[in-house]
Amino acid sequence: MKTRQHPLLRLLSRTRRYRSRVILAFTFSVLNKLFDVMPPMLIGAAVDIVVRRDESFLAALGVVDILHQLLALCAITLTVWVFESLFDYYQTIAWRNLSQAIEHDLRLEAYGYVQRLEVAWFEDRSSGRLLAILNDDINQLERFLDVGANYMIQVAATVVLVGGLFISVAPQVAWMAFLPMPVVLWGSFWFQGKLAPRYAAVRRQVGAISSLLANNLGGIATIKSFTAEGHEVERVRQESDLYREYNRRAIRLSAAFVPLIRMAIVTGFIAIMYFGGVLVLEGRLNIALYSVLVFMTQRLLWPLTRLGETFDLFQRAMASTERILDLLDTPVRILDGKLNLSPRSIQGNIRFEQVDFAYSNGVPVLNKLSLNVAAGHTVAIVGATGAGKSTVIRLLLRFHDVTSGRISLDGHDLRDLRAEDLRRSIGLVSQDVFLFHGTVRENIAYGSFDANLDSIVAAAKIAEAHDFITALPDGYETIVGERGQKLSGGQRQRISIARAVLKDPPILVLDEATSSVDNETEAAIQRSMERITQGRTTIVIAHRLSTVRNADAIYVLERGQVIESGTHEELAASDGLYAALWRVQMGERPLVRQG
Repeated sequence: MKTRQHPLLRLLSRTRRYRSRVILAFTFSVLNKLFDVMPPMLIGAAVDIVVRRDESFLAALGVVDILHQLLALCAITLTVWVFESLFDYYQTIAWRNLSQAIEHDLRLEAYGYVQRLEVAWFEDRSSGRLLAILNDDINQLERFLDVGANYMIQVAATVVLVGGLFISVAPQVAWMAFLPMPVVLWGSFWFQGKLAPRYAAVRRQVGAISSLLANNLGGIATIKSFTAEGHEVERVRQESDLYREYNRRAIRLSAAFVPLIRMAIVTGFIAIMYFGGVLVLEGRLNIALYSVLVFMTQRLLWPLTRLGETFDLFQRAMASTERILDLLDTPVRILDGKLNLSPRSIQGNIRFEQVDFAYSNGVPVLNKLSLNVAAGHTVAIVGATGAGKSTVIRLLLRFHDVTSGRISLDGHDLRDLRAEDLRRSIGLVSQDVFLFHGTVRENIAYGSFDANLDSIVAAAKIAEAHDFITALPDGYETIVGERGQKLSGGQRQRISIARAVLKDPPILVLDEATSSVDNETEAAIQRSMERITQGRTTIVIAHRLSTVRNADAIYVLERGQVIESGTHEELAASDGLYAALWRVQMGERPLVRQG
């Protein structure tokens, strides 16, 4: 079994382009810490001046006068504090900008990658969990990079700088300051190992809550209509309680880190204080160096108490990083073809040849399906619910790949074409119209972003949408609301048709475009259809057979197979399924089908 790589190593392999910025930020952090540890040494220098006077180390450097020594020490102190403040500013800017850049790029990379995944992948996953990864998990990583990474570097720099000073000036007691180090490091890694699964559970629960909230907000009208507000509050309460419990378990462990580590640290501090003091009394250690050692011990060991908080940030970030990188490592199962095909060069001849297809549950939906759509013709596909009509469209758009068989466009297997070229050539008007939160104009121009207002208005007129749009409060600049909730179903449908008209594709697909509108709107849509289908290949999926009477050919599907085909007149005159459906819709007699 392959060993799973640590998320930090996986992250570093993806962020190599930031190496120079990381080195610069690292340098600023070390320089900031270098000047930060100097004040205790300056205190020792001050003690050295007032105690030893003309025998101080500054006197040995040629500054004999006591007042001049103090003034020189003040100047050095001012310089140290200026540089410490300067590099603190630079390291803060460097790390924060780096964290923002990585957060920005990682979010764009993750979202861009998600858009490449096949539709079936989305059908098996909650949008709320996905939103939690794209937003909250990436924010967790940014928090660690913003603060935690810099702190860990500064702790390491402190150990090296102060440890080196200890060994150089008082090797006989320097080792005492390092006594707590093994305990601190062991405790840090032990706590890290225990916290990792607890924070992984926290991140999973964040996804669960996001999923529930996103689902509920999308279905708020249903919740209200069934007076289920209390029920949904209770569901959110249960999920939130679970999130609180997972956090409580993590907090209980992480909170114990600092008190335990502090007790280990105090042993080193006491050892330096006592044994260093003994050396001073025996005349074996300079009193100024003793004061430096006492202050430096605190500088060396006290920052270790924040390792718990830093590891806390680190573990949260690693749990989030793992979820982000797992998303980025999701295999793309529908691979893009290499063949470029300009929409202007497409004639629109579509063939389904012995196509079999089953969704992820393995249940067959299409079985040896064959049909032909001649270029420039209108073909209708009809049948009962579950016959496989919409699946035909999903395969044509290559949201899924066929299990076996072949679908071709102008003789080219769809799997050989670039998906972008294929979908740019198809205008889809679906029964489930999706409008984005924005203006009417923006929604009509979606996918044709460079279209001018005159073209948008012309498309709306063809779709018989112009009149109702101009009657809206702000006309084409009216905000439609999320999913177009401020418009009626018929209005949304006509905007969807206008969008397809503006796109002007060589192939038009109408998937139950009139299934949920009233008779007047249906009549308006039918008039639009008669205009926009002229001269282009059109596939119509319909329950209402009255909408497909003028199709050049009609295919009747049942259980994923074509059981009848022909014109409306031919099929209506036969004694098959289409004729039975037609009579039912005309109100002549009920449909009776033998199993």
